[in-house]
Amino acid sequence: MMGVISDANAEALSRITEAEPVLVDVRPADEVIPGLEEGVLLHAGPPIEWERMCGPLRGAIAGATVLEGWADDLTSGEALAASGGVAFHPNHHFDAVGPMTGITTRSMPVMIVENAKFGNRAYCTLNEGLGKVMRFGGNDEEVLDRLRWLAERLAPALSDALQATGGLPLKGIIARGLSMGDEMHQRNVACTSLFMREAAPALARVAGEGKALEEVLSFIGGNDQFFLNVAMATGKAVMDPVRGIEASSIVTAMCRNGTDFGIRVSATGDAWFTAPVEMPEGLYFPGFGEEDANPDMGDSTIIETMGLGGFAMAAAPAVVGFVGAGSAADALNYSRSMYEITQGRNPEWTIPALDFQGVPTGIDITRVVKLGVTPVINTGIAHKEPGVGQVGAGVVRAPLACFEQALEAYGEKMGVV
Repeated sequence: MMGVISDANAEALSRITEAEPVLVDVRPADEVIPGLEEGVLLHAGPPIEWERMCGPLRGAIAGATVLEGWADDLTSGEALAASGGVAFHPNHHFDAVGPMTGITTRSMPVMIVENAKFGNRAYCTLNEGLGKVMRFGGNDEEVLDRLRWLAERLAPALSDALQATGGLPLKGIIARGLSMGDEMHQRNVACTSLFMREAAPALARVAGEGKALEEVLSFIGGNDQFFLNVAMATGKAVMDPVRGIEASSIVTAMCRNGTDFGIRVSATGDAWFTAPVEMPEGLYFPGFGEEDANPDMGDSTIIETMGLGGFAMAAAPAVVGFVGAGSAADALNYSRSMYEITQGRNPEWTIPALDFQGVPTGIDITRVVKLGVTPVINTGIAHKEPGVGQVGAGVVRAPLACFEQALEAYGEKMGVV
């Protein structure tokens, strides 16, 4: 039995490390995501009904109904959602991911990352920037106007640029980003800059008159977290081929919706194992504190699932100052502890401060439960009330109960319980 499990987990690790993610296009979501119809709204995390949704998720949904023209204002949008007039589904059920609230609706542009090794595609919306944005529950006219600009101006320019270049390979950009101090979850400064370096010439050719180009470059250049959503789509494209490996105990997805934390495991396919989500510990923007914070949320933990984010914090000592994770030595220790619960290392994504060891890769539920060590996650913090937005950033742990449930189901499948 142990040999069967070992071989299955080795295959899972191989599929992760051999992935070849390429950003191939940016298109309106309804053009590329089957089933994303009128009245259908995708959200972050495992499945959840309106009655159990947190404040920022409800606020983002109300804003999305106005954006799509399903409601005239936020009040009627919330009433529509509460009455069953909106169909809610997790992004993960549609080959997609979304940060924080994770809202994806049909008119929103999504980046398309193709895993050239395995032929699958994954989708993620464009990053709006920091502060009062829909992914943190923002929903006023400023937020909606920014989303309209992303759809009408930025997305077509990026699409034309990617078509002109034949797509942008992402594996090398992430490798360089790690060597320049990024971990791809809360710190994306280097990778955003590298993205700009690669994309700017093509954008200059296709963006039209100077004002349009200036707007596009200014937005990307002024948004240190622009690459976050690229990394998320990368994570989904990398991890989806790991699903369904008979006998593998490797985690294929982690996500949260502000109420529940959910994981999926390779051998148990699309089943969700959930537990109450934890509250991040971190630093708050001026004027805000712990009493304002919502519990953790978002699909962005797909980044940790593939070995980056909190798992690669040793590569990004500067991030500890943003998320309040302690010292540079603490960042090293976070990464070292993640080697204890993972199947192996990714030789193409290395951490200079750890003598260029590959990032810890392939979360093994058996190790998590045996050691009682849960995945560490870098995260943003949203205000608990609708419409406010981001109030800080921090570090959070995945709840152990998810892994205990998953291990019980895995044991039943393997005939050992």
